[in-house]
Amino acid sequence: MASHLFRCKGIDQLISDSENAEVRLKKSLGWLSLTSLGIGAVIGSGIFTIIGTAIAGQKFQASSILNAPLLEYLIHHSASFGRPGAGPAIALSFILVAIACGFASVCYAELAAMIPIAGSAYTYTYATMGELIAWIIGWDLILEYAVSNMAVSVGFSQHLVNLLDWFGVHPNPRWISPAYLPSGLSDLEGNMLYAPGWHFGFNWPAFIIVMLLTVILVRGIRESAETNNVMVLMKIIAILVFVSFASRFIHTSNWHPFAPNGWPGILTGGSIVFFTYIGFDSVSTAAEECKRPQRDLPIGIIATLVVCTLLYISVVVVLTGLVRWDTLVDDAAPVVNTLKKLHISSVRLVVLIGALMGMISSLLVFQIGQARVWFAMSRDGLFPRIFGRVHPRYQTPDFSTWMAGFVVGIPAGLLDIGTFADLSNIGTLFAFALVAGGVLILRYREPNRHRAFRAPGGPIAPVLTILTCLLLMAGLPIMNWIRFFVWMAIGLVIYYNYGRKRSTLRAANMHRGSS
Repeated sequence: MASHLFRCKGIDQLISDSENAEVRLKKSLGWLSLTSLGIGAVIGSGIFTIIGTAIAGQKFQASSILNAPLLEYLIHHSASFGRPGAGPAIALSFILVAIACGFASVCYAELAAMIPIAGSAYTYTYATMGELIAWIIGWDLILEYAVSNMAVSVGFSQHLVNLLDWFGVHPNPRWISPAYLPSGLSDLEGNMLYAPGWHFGFNWPAFIIVMLLTVILVRGIRESAETNNVMVLMKIIAILVFVSFASRFIHTSNWHPFAPNGWPGILTGGSIVFFTYIGFDSVSTAAEECKRPQRDLPIGIIATLVVCTLLYISVVVVLTGLVRWDTLVDDAAPVVNTLKKLHISSVRLVVLIGALMGMISSLLVFQIGQARVWFAMSRDGLFPRIFGRVHPRYQTPDFSTWMAGFVVGIPAGLLDIGTFADLSNIGTLFAFALVAGGVLILRYREPNRHRAFRAPGGPIAPVLTILTCLLLMAGLPIMNWIRFFVWMAIGLVIYYNYGRKRSTLRAANMHRGSS
């Protein structure tokens, strides 16, 4: 039984299966498009949305959940339950995350160049750790990509509201805010619009943008990549405009205290924003549609990390110099809202348009990644076969793409951005750690296999990836761990009752055994 659960699918077999004409994807991406896809994912989901929560933390309304003074005390005074903000020290959080991601990125680059197949960490673990671990990480990636895009689509909705406000249009909050608001909803003047908890509402902009992008993705990866290239250029320009012009309004007193919550705040801030860096994971999910994967994938992955880290640190240094760190709590559009509060209108519209482009490009890339993971799992028999269907005209996994749209769009209309970020972070860290483990295993098991790219320093990069991921996971709230284990338990039940019995690798082994 154990041998079946940990059977590996050889690299040569993975590549051979991907060349089957019925399930083959169109190869049309180069290194520039791959880098643009990575930047599109990383920048949109972090700079314009979740950094407000990472800087200021998140306030829990314990009394609205349970009238228990002890529980309320624990939530407000314990790092296990609360979310202390990093404050101006968020720059250090990003440096910590960049170091962790630097180690992880070279591990991804080594495996992506060696195994240029759709599925990313799922495919790599199938080749190194066996089917059960591959299922676990595949199930984890579904959570990671879906929840990340839910957070980004909520951020997009908030920025769209800001754009409408620019033109004097004020939609009914009931149709632009999620149904569940853990900290309530206030306007820019601090007036409470909705009390914490559930209310009658649905975030229609968040739902609609996801479904519009789903239509684009079904039509083709090349068209999607070209659209993404334009949006990435626009948002980089917007970021540079913000950093250049807003830096003149910095008050250095806002940087004091630099680390108001000490090391726990810095660590938690890094844990909160870590999910934004799965952009280079998204690059690897498109490996099968890359024209020259051995050269282009390492370039795309590493270039994504370098460019995005520089942009992130520049933005947070300026942002925390503009306003006090604790005024950014539960803000899904911290950059744009800060410009509005300070009446810096000359920059606000440019940043707002760039932010919207950032949201859209991030959603586009993450939806590509999610659909490709489902597609890869279906091709291996672990998901229903219909998820592996390829559109006869567009050569895209159309059913997986449509399902990914509904799975993201509907929850995005109901829940808030903080809830989503919590769920995604632990999945990202878990995936990175397993990929690093896969590098070590393949170097031991197949030392002579050709590697177009090798992570430098021998075992240093994969070992440090695992250690830094565990360190950042320790900074996550305990409820995050509970939700993660519940999600994993559901996945194991599905695997035991469906995937284990219908695995194509199991069927092939049984056929060889009978013959």
